[in-house]
Amino acid sequence: MLRTFAAVRWPGSRPNRPTNETPATHAASFEVLAPHLNYLSKADIKRVREAFRFADNAHLGQLRASGEPYITHPLAVAGICAEWRLDAQAIMAALMHDAMEDCGVTKVELIEKFEAPTAELVDGLTKLDKLQFSTKEESQAESFRKMLLAMARDVRVILIKLADRLHNMRTMDAMAPAKQRRIARETLEIFAPIAHRLGLNQTYRELQDLSFRYEHPWRHALLEKAVGKARGHRRDLVARIEQDVRKSFAKASLNVDVQGREKTLYSIYRKMRDKHLSFAQVSDIFGFRIVVDELPQCYLALGVLHQLYKPQPGRFKDYIAIPKPNGYQSLHTTLVSPLGTAVEFQIRTEAMHQVAEQGVAAHWLYKTKGKGTDAQSLGSRLLQSLLDIQNETRDAREFLEHVRIDLFPDSVYVFTPRSRILALPKGATPVDFAYAIHSDIGDHCVAAQVNGEMVPLRTELRSGDVVEIVTAPSARPNPAWLSFVRTGRARSKIRHHLKTLAHEESRELGLKLLAQALRAEGMALPALEGESAPLWQNLARWAGHRNADELLMEIGVGRKIASMVAKQLSRMLVESGQRPDTVLLSMGRFAEDESAQAAVVLLDGSEGASVRYASCCRPIPGDEIRGYLGRGEGLLVHTAECQTGRRVFQRDSEHWIDVAWADELQHPFEAEVGVLMNNVKGALAQVAAGVSQAEADITHVEMNKDSDVARETAEMRMLIAVRDRHHLADVLRVVRRVSPVMRVWRIKP
Repeated sequence: MLRTFAAVRWPGSRPNRPTNETPATHAASFEVLAPHLNYLSKADIKRVREAFRFADNAHLGQLRASGEPYITHPLAVAGICAEWRLDAQAIMAALMHDAMEDCGVTKVELIEKFEAPTAELVDGLTKLDKLQFSTKEESQAESFRKMLLAMARDVRVILIKLADRLHNMRTMDAMAPAKQRRIARETLEIFAPIAHRLGLNQTYRELQDLSFRYEHPWRHALLEKAVGKARGHRRDLVARIEQDVRKSFAKASLNVDVQGREKTLYSIYRKMRDKHLSFAQVSDIFGFRIVVDELPQCYLALGVLHQLYKPQPGRFKDYIAIPKPNGYQSLHTTLVSPLGTAVEFQIRTEAMHQVAEQGVAAHWLYKTKGKGTDAQSLGSRLLQSLLDIQNETRDAREFLEHVRIDLFPDSVYVFTPRSRILALPKGATPVDFAYAIHSDIGDHCVAAQVNGEMVPLRTELRSGDVVEIVTAPSARPNPAWLSFVRTGRARSKIRHHLKTLAHEESRELGLKLLAQALRAEGMALPALEGESAPLWQNLARWAGHRNADELLMEIGVGRKIASMVAKQLSRMLVESGQRPDTVLLSMGRFAEDESAQAAVVLLDGSEGASVRYASCCRPIPGDEIRGYLGRGEGLLVHTAECQTGRRVFQRDSEHWIDVAWADELQHPFEAEVGVLMNNVKGALAQVAAGVSQAEADITHVEMNKDSDVARETAEMRMLIAVRDRHHLADVLRVVRRVSPVMRVWRIKP
């Protein structure tokens, strides 16, 4: 027989809520929990009773929104944890999980009374309500991140939190509808997917259905009524199928447990919504689960079923050979019943069934020597990707966005060239695959082969694909990848790299600007290391920063004025009596020039995010230029004749600095070109061929809004990547000779 945990009737729970037969005084007593702790030792039960007394005293006088004593909620949460057979520390933490947050109990007090492990569990479940946040969303995100970090140390934290959320969802009737919808949405987006990732499928399904009930009450009621009618109409069919199945297994001498299974209301609703179906078109509302004794019998049972009814092509899935990321294992097959309806069968062993329903909790067995248990390691593996995201992301709301993406339950299964299987979210791309293998492979990814053929990096992967990543040492993450990657790990790694790169570029620019300003004071810039290091530390403290790198970055983005910092540095140099050694500016983007123009910032096109070229005038080498150091925006370069730049100069002249083109340029620059041409067939192709002939690239083309097929002439604008003004002149000369072109010119403000 299949071993299952007994259903526990907890006060205020749904759907097993004892109404009038349970007095409030009994519901709030330890006796409602005690019968379900028989798997614990007497000493552990005694400690749990002490935790109950402590929590009961802490919550004395507090009531829930329903009017019940507040202690009924911690009791119910502890009861759900007891269903999962969690240990005494977890049950104690469940009883006291609101004590720190709502009753003013301190962590030190819990450590003294119940020891550190239990106190750490309670602390991990406590929100950050005592801190001040700018928005409620930021507070929620930061609290969730705190819980996730606690979960990394001990997976029991999230199990207790899921039990807490499950009981809250069961007892939300007394809340206002707006609050019900908000909590239901949060549960559906965050907690239900976590339950799924941890393999707690029973909890996952119940959280989904309860969320659906409170977020869409009318739809839930209508669907519940429709399913009830369908259950009555199909009762005879279900009974006939069950009878046929039992007879077939008896004839094959295979001992199995046949269980009827009904699709949850939320999964029916989601299928109707995603596939635009009516309720009558949803065929697999009812199904069967076949539980066998041993693994080989799963495949024998599959053969028996396929001999009984015809299988539907393409509807067989082997999750035993390739388990889901949460450890779920079963054979899924869809058969055609005698009346032509589709019926799904799930075939698994008893051990697989326990993992499928209870997930991490099914493995729960603590070892006294402190070694990680199967449950602990399973939880850690499943949540490792989220912890990697935490290491790369410092903004709580950005972290929560990554978590929502990473918890998406649908998966595709792909193979490495060495036949290692990876599970990725549906819609994942080769870039997601690369970062799943290793962050270095993702950072240096340049191309991908899927099943032996080169494909674009934005290609969506499918189950069974063999993926090979091509890397290059000089390659770096592309910001455009953020538009198509699916995993939170890939997204956070790309963003982290781009932020780090931007900081390095800003630091280099700040160093160059400070060197320029210090020369105006008649001094050379001291070395960043060695004897001058304390001087730099004092300068950083004077400016209100932790270190010199942070100060230089602030100068580079324009939040600190280089001339003011240089004056302070010169005073400190004079006071110290040092003759400073010139710092070696070896960064490639801002090469140091010892000539008379050393005080000028030299630009070669490789400056990155810290230097931008104004789109109003699009300067290219050969143009006379000047730079504007905006507040927090880095260096913005205009041509000297740009009208927009002149207006800014008149308004804010102190932020303008001297800039010039470097002798050796690293990258091409964009120039905007206008073309007036006869509106004939193939004119655009001829212009593009002319640009290519002049060894330039077109990066963007835009036709004039007034141009149409009926007009004899057409005007267009192009962005062309050129080396300098001489190269642009060559491009214009070649394009001017193209037969349909009447006039071509560089567009200036």
